[in-house]
Amino acid sequence: MFLLRLCLLTGIFMVAYACKTPKSATDASDIPGISKGAAEVSQAVDQSILRLQKEKEIKSYQPSARRDFDILHTDLDLEFDWKNQSVLGKARIQAKPHFSPEKILVLDAKDFELGAISLVAADSIQKLSYRYDEKQISVFLPREFTSKDTFEIEINYKAFPERNSGRGSDAITDTKGLYFIDPLDTIPSKPTMIWTQGETEHNSKWFPTIDKPNERFTHSIRLTVPDSMVSVSNGKLVKQENLGNGSRKDYWEMNLPHAPYLVAIAIGDFGKVEATHGDVPLGYYVEKGFEKGASKVFENTPKMMSFFEKKLGVPFPWQKYDQIVVRDFVSGAMENTTASIFMEELRLDEREALDSEWDYIIAHELFHQWFGDLVTTESWANLTLNEAFANYSEYLWNEHYYSSDQAALKLVAEMEGYFAESEEKKVNLIRFDYNDSEDMFDAHSYNKGGVVLHMLRKYLGDEVFFRSLHEYLKKHAFQSVEVHDLRQAFERVSGEDLNWFFNQWFLSKGHPEIAIEIDYSEPENILITINQLQDLTDYPLFQFPIEISWYEGKDRRTKQFIVKEGQQSFAIENGTPVDLVYVDEGKNLLARRTQNLSNSQFLKQFKESQLGVARYEALDSLASREAKEELSEVLPLALKDPFWSIRETALGYLQSDPEWKEKIQGIEELVYDLVENDPKNSVRSAAIDLLGQWASDKYFLTFKRLTNNPSYLIAGSALMAMIQAEEVSVDSDLINSLASSRNFRIVIPVAEYYLKQHVSGKGGWFNENLTHLTGEGLYYFLGYYSEYFVRLPAEGKTQAITNLMAILQNNSKDYLRMGAFQALLGFAEDPETIKLLEKAAEKENSTELRNYFNYFLEMLKE
Repeated sequence: MFLLRLCLLTGIFMVAYACKTPKSATDASDIPGISKGAAEVSQAVDQSILRLQKEKEIKSYQPSARRDFDILHTDLDLEFDWKNQSVLGKARIQAKPHFSPEKILVLDAKDFELGAISLVAADSIQKLSYRYDEKQISVFLPREFTSKDTFEIEINYKAFPERNSGRGSDAITDTKGLYFIDPLDTIPSKPTMIWTQGETEHNSKWFPTIDKPNERFTHSIRLTVPDSMVSVSNGKLVKQENLGNGSRKDYWEMNLPHAPYLVAIAIGDFGKVEATHGDVPLGYYVEKGFEKGASKVFENTPKMMSFFEKKLGVPFPWQKYDQIVVRDFVSGAMENTTASIFMEELRLDEREALDSEWDYIIAHELFHQWFGDLVTTESWANLTLNEAFANYSEYLWNEHYYSSDQAALKLVAEMEGYFAESEEKKVNLIRFDYNDSEDMFDAHSYNKGGVVLHMLRKYLGDEVFFRSLHEYLKKHAFQSVEVHDLRQAFERVSGEDLNWFFNQWFLSKGHPEIAIEIDYSEPENILITINQLQDLTDYPLFQFPIEISWYEGKDRRTKQFIVKEGQQSFAIENGTPVDLVYVDEGKNLLARRTQNLSNSQFLKQFKESQLGVARYEALDSLASREAKEELSEVLPLALKDPFWSIRETALGYLQSDPEWKEKIQGIEELVYDLVENDPKNSVRSAAIDLLGQWASDKYFLTFKRLTNNPSYLIAGSALMAMIQAEEVSVDSDLINSLASSRNFRIVIPVAEYYLKQHVSGKGGWFNENLTHLTGEGLYYFLGYYSEYFVRLPAEGKTQAITNLMAILQNNSKDYLRMGAFQALLGFAEDPETIKLLEKAAEKENSTELRNYFNYFLEMLKE
């Protein structure tokens, strides 16, 4: 599962640290003025409180699911009532008791209408009694079966996933399990389709099963679908049968066992792009017309598979691998075995795909095919055993295919995501006291988990780390695991007891809060002191390796030390005098740190560090401090930096202050050179944005030429820069020739032009784009949409409010509901609109969004 989140990566190194002073336990009898009797009473009270806390922990403990039965194979025959959005199914389940003799089989089945349930034998069918509470079926078997017995039951049912809509988590925003998208084909711009999303335990909303992650079975699925549509499921398509009534039955066979939440189907009018990795067939499914874009978006899949296989020493374990792009998906993506499903943002045409940067999410779901699908967490408490590896695969692929600098900055972004969450929430990575399994899908399980794996790799070295992963996968293939299985794999390979590492990082909460002091009084033997400041009554005293580095000319020197104490000092014995050393220069340690560095030290860091992430830190720190003198020296260097993110970031800083154009001699020429020649389209786009701000009239013809660039990033920025011109007017014919574009990078500048020029008669154009745009593009467009109808209400203000309310009330994505709310605030002078917003706030499922809505509504009342 990919955790979809909107992140703004700015100021990631300059963080205010709220550090607590370590506390020491003091016996009450030692406190002056307290008698021994009072101390005994105090201790008794403390023990009573501790007992109550332990009782609470025991009551909230979420164990791995008890295994009374093993499902061996499930056979499903499914039809779909598109009008009523229900599933008509027949399930045959082959099972046996796990160990003890059993007579009652309990299956998860949420909001079903049940027909006959029968025991099926080779020569007979015996109807069975059952009890059903709308969530589980208790099937009464005719006799007691032992673990040596295998039996098969048949269940006829009708499932109503629409009854199960509800708030999930930040990762999974809805919980129906199976989704009908525009089932009656009534929305002009939206295709009709069905897709599923089973994690955590939502597949039992469309077929009966034991819906727990430590269950595992093979299955066959027969899907009756319109003959105009394509179906995709786990495993292989073994047969298609034309039913002669406009329908077809597709037979899918999954002959390798996997967990229930990984079962999936997708049905729609898909086009398919075919590829291969060795003998493994690959399919990229997307709406028809987007096949060329899909070829580009997913083109690195075979390379990723080869890379991961080589790193892990384990071949891709499944029969095939399909990647399906659907509409209105309730997450970023989901790693269903052999059939990952992705959000619609990956639906790009051939030109849009030129700027595709979706490798990270593609790598994430692909790595899950090993970590999560082949080897599966036995309980949601151990979720990080799935998600930490998937998150870390993004680092591995960046490091391998792009650059170590890009991988390092990605890791820092992951840390910052975790640190942001840890301000309000500090929990163990492995935790059994969650209220709901959806609570496990957070920046701890994903972000922190991935960084912890990175630290383990850095500590043990690549050879031990990847050989241990090989050992873990081979030993536990097609099994469920807990954290100790992972630890023992690393211990078997490394020969080292790693309880200390797993106890503090997986089984305890928090992270080191460190203060760094460097004594330069002896330049040939610099002394470094590390103080751990975290509250030791709540968090561990951490043990961790830390790298110290410095430069002697162009040579980078390093030493590694192990921090084990609350305060610890190291003399690095450098020999050659140096005036600046770096503590964890590569940002490999998950720790909040404080260190007093001067502007001149950050300037030197930018100039001499060979690590892009450290140069980024220096640039970001100087900009945050508004160190004008140092920035005047750094920014021209940053525009020529080999790491594209530093060039792009420097352009953003230059844009924040128009005075830089005059302060730094030759800076405009450097920016123009990036416009014309930078190899990274996003850098060229940012450079165009800057020149558009500085001198839109001067470069008008350059911008006009670049509106024909194949990259939408470049063309869109060039068009917006033209519109900013004061002395030169944009030709309306150019706008008209671009107005039919459906890419938001062109749509937004066109909308800006219509607003700036007060062009009437474009209400239909705005409504059309509101319908066609999705995801990020729709979010950015909503403000322009609102402003147009506020300025020109005769163009259809009432309908515009209705359209925005539909997004606010019905869209599955939090950030789009937030965008619609913000857009509707433009109509705040209308009392009826305020009433509608208040009703929407009451019905909002997300607590965060509801609070956000109510905050602004209260402000309006004032």
